[in-house]
Amino acid sequence: MSAISRISTNTPWEPIVGYSRLVRVGDIVAVSGTTATDERGLIVGAGQMYVQARQALVNIRAALERAGLAMHHVIRTRIFVTDMGRFAEAARAHKEFFADSPPASTIVEVRRLANPDMMIEIEADAYAGTANSQTAGSVVATTAPKPGAQARPKAAAKPPMKSAKKPASKKPSRRK
Repeated sequence: MSAISRISTNTPWEPIVGYSRLVRVGDIVAVSGTTATDERGLIVGAGQMYVQARQALVNIRAALERAGLAMHHVIRTRIFVTDMGRFAEAARAHKEFFADSPPASTIVEVRRLANPDMMIEIEADAYAGTANSQTAGSVVATTAPKPGAQARPKAAAKPPMKSAKKPASKKPSRRK
């Protein structure tokens, strides 16, 4: 069994709730829900979804770097927003950090976060294996269909026809 390592930061909620910013077990790394706090634990960008999203991602990157990892090691993010109407702002910040190595991702609207000034919280899971996670294993890049294009399923094989005798032709005979 691998040793478990934990990294904490100075956010005020860690000692209250009893969690770590990052936990690593072997090659698996989990980064807790991360919000837009600065190095003093104060909320950055009140009322600004994009600013808060960027700060949360900066905080995730800092935690990963303390564990010897980078953003391209992230394989999954979970994004919690208080206003899905501002999705584009959160998506813009996410893409800035992950455009070259996009992780699996989910975004969900929630009623509120721990502080009413918080608009976004992001979790991240990373793979810290020895292989370069951008080209590891048999990963094959695929291209998404063009917008508006319908995927067409392959036609199912037709069942074999039962052999049946063809009825005799009913053409009139030309015998004289």
